Amino acid sequence: MESNPTYTVVLGGGESGVGAAILAKDLGMKVFLSDFGTVPARYADILSAEGIDWEQGGHTLDKILSADQVVKSPGIPPTAPVMKAITEKGIPVISEIEFAGRYTKSKMVCITGSNGKTTTTMLTYHILRDAGVNVGLAGNVGRSLALQVAREPHDVYVIELSSFQLENMYDFRANIAVILNITPDHLDRYDGKMQNYVNAKFRILNNLTPQDAFIYWHDDPVIARQLEHVTTEASLYPFSEEPLPESRAWVDKESDEIVFSTPGTSMTMPRSELSLHGLHNLYNSLAAGLSACLLDIRRDDIRRALSDFEGVSHRLERIGVVDGVTWINDSKATNVNSCWYALECMPEKADPSVVLILGGKDKGNDYSEILPLVRRKVKAVVCMGKDNAKLLDFFSAEVPAIRSTHSLDDAVAACRELAAEGDTVLLSPCCASFDLFNSYEHRGDLFRDAVKNLSSK
Repeated sequence: MESNPTYTVVLGGGESGVGAAILAKDLGMKVFLSDFGTVPARYADILSAEGIDWEQGGHTLDKILSADQVVKSPGIPPTAPVMKAITEKGIPVISEIEFAGRYTKSKMVCITGSNGKTTTTMLTYHILRDAGVNVGLAGNVGRSLALQVAREPHDVYVIELSSFQLENMYDFRANIAVILNITPDHLDRYDGKMQNYVNAKFRILNNLTPQDAFIYWHDDPVIARQLEHVTTEASLYPFSEEPLPESRAWVDKESDEIVFSTPGTSMTMPRSELSLHGLHNLYNSLAAGLSACLLDIRRDDIRRALSDFEGVSHRLERIGVVDGVTWINDSKATNVNSCWYALECMPEKADPSVVLILGGKDKGNDYSEILPLVRRKVKAVVCMGKDNAKLLDFFSAEVPAIRSTHSLDDAVAACRELAAEGDTVLLSPCCASFDLFNSYEHRGDLFRDAVKNLSSK
C-alpha cells in the first residue's frame, strides 16, 4: 500500500491491539504499540514477525504523545495516567472497532447488553455461517475486527460490543444494532452512576439510518426509559415473550410457537425445538432470529440453526453428575442479573436444592435482585474470593448454610460437603474473576477440571 503519514499509537498488546496495529501497518501508517503490562508470547511473536515497533512493561510517553491518533484497547480506563496525558494533549482516541470500521463497507451486526450478548453473538454467527454467508466473528469473541478487515475480509461481521468498546466509537455505523438488556454492571468504571453505563450502551445507536434496524427487548425497563429520551432513524424491531402489537418476535401462547415477523420474512417454529433452554435463552434466540430474518436468511436455515446450536462455554455449562449431584459451570455470570437468569433456570423443588458459589471482584453489586430466587431455591452459599465480607453480611441470614472460602479447591470441597444426592452445585459468581483468577474463562476451566477430578476418584 502507499505510504500514509498518519502516526498511530496502539495501547494494549492483546487481540484487539495487535489487530489494530496490523491494519495500521497495512494502511501504510507509522505504528507504535505500547503495553503497560506483559504482551502474551503469541502476540509478541506476531508483532516481531510483522516488523511493528512495540514495547511492554511501561509506556514511553514521548513516543505516545507525538501520535496523530491513539487506538485504545477497551480494558484501559480513561482514568489511567497515560490516558490522562493523551487527553491533555488533545490526541484523538478511538477504539479498535471504530478504527476498523473506517476501512470496510461490510455489513455490521452489532450486539450489546449486560447479559446474553456472547450467546446471542455466537448464535447469530452460527445461523449465518451455516446458511453459507461469508461472515466474520469479532469484538469480545472471535478474532480482531481490524485484523479481519486487513487480512481476512468478510461480507458480514457479527460483533459483540461491551460498554468499554462503545465508549470510543464515534463514526462507526451498525446495520443491525441489538441491545438485549441493561442491568447494573461495571459501575466501578462509571463513577457508580447507572446512567453513565446506560449512555455507553446506547452509543450502539450512533449513526443509524432509516435503512438500518434496531432490535431490543421490549420489556426491559431501562431500555424503555432511555428510549423516552433517545431517538433513532432506524426501524424498530422489539422482541418480547408476550405477543404485543409492536413486537416483531414473540411466543404464541396457544401453540407455544415462536413467531418472527419482519417485512421480508414471516416464520414460526416450536419453542420446544430451541436448542437453548430458559427464559434468558428465549430472548437470545428471538434477537438472533430477528437479525437473521433481516439479513434474508432462508426460514429453514434459521429453524435448523436455532435447534442445533451447542451453546457457549462457561454459560450454564453442565459439567457432569458426581454422586447424584449435578455440577454447572456458569463462570461467565460476572454480574447479578446474569446470576438471576441462571437461578431462574434451576428446578423448583419442595426444598431448596442449589448450592450456589458466589464471589470474586465485586463491581458495586446489589444482590437484592437475586434474593427471592435464593430464598426459594438455594440451600447453601459458598463464597469464593479474597474478601467475602459483603457476601457474608448480605446472605448469612437468608440461607440455611453459608461458607467462606478463599480458593477454588476449598470452595469445591465445601460444595461437596453441603450438597446431597439430587442437588445442584451452581458456579454463578455475580463477580469478576480477577481477585483469584486471570479471567472468567480461567475460573471456569479450573472449576471444570476440579469437578472432573472428583468424578475420577
